[in-house]
Amino acid sequence: MHRVQLDQFEGPLDLLLFFIRRDEIDVHDIPIARIADEYLEAVRVLEHVDLDAAADFIYTAALLIQIKARMLMPRPELDDEGEPIDPRKELVERLIEYVRYKEAAGNLEGRFEARQRLRTRGQAADQRDELAPPVEQTYRATIFDLVAALGAAVERAAAESEIIRHEVARESFAIDVQRSWVLSRVEGGGASFQALVARRSKSFVIVTFLAVLDLAQRQAIRLVFGLDPQDFAVEPVEAVTSVDDTRSDESLSAAA
Repeated sequence: MHRVQLDQFEGPLDLLLFFIRRDEIDVHDIPIARIADEYLEAVRVLEHVDLDAAADFIYTAALLIQIKARMLMPRPELDDEGEPIDPRKELVERLIEYVRYKEAAGNLEGRFEARQRLRTRGQAADQRDELAPPVEQTYRATIFDLVAALGAAVERAAAESEIIRHEVARESFAIDVQRSWVLSRVEGGGASFQALVARRSKSFVIVTFLAVLDLAQRQAIRLVFGLDPQDFAVEPVEAVTSVDDTRSDESLSAAA
């Protein structure tokens, strides 16, 4: 298991790269119609999350729609030499440049960490060994890792819709209610996300997912990814003093 630190969301080009790498697509031959549709579907989920970079996601979605429309034109655009212009060219160049930038940034970060280890080697090593807490292996999760788990849950809900249809005809959920519901389900030691939303409707799955994201951002729960890329564990955090700013003092005392 790896501990997830959910304190940073990646940008719009990372979302494109996620789809491209997932489907092993040649970046020079992107199936723009399919990728644009998947990107828009993801943005519809992301727009429920309070991200500072939301405008960038929407801008990139608009760019994909524009490229898709240009590729559907009966006659391709021509350059000054009369050759067809690939509407994807500018986007491909941006993606390639962005990948190079990220790789360079990763190399610089690796060099910095190596230098820091060299500087501290041999300085009170025995004392550090005695006092330092155990080091937990971590990695930084992106919203796209979570969207993958959400997609799996929604697909499962759709497959089971005929079974549970009579139970969910008029159901309605609010995120603040689902926050309390999630906390009550994981307070005994945690549960997997897929188990929390098993045999539930699509609306229940999506609102619960948003509640889980909100709780993670409030540091009321921890999200733990293991070997299953379509699931993650939801674990409570000790000494949570406030989950919902609107909850009364009486409610907080009862929950303690």
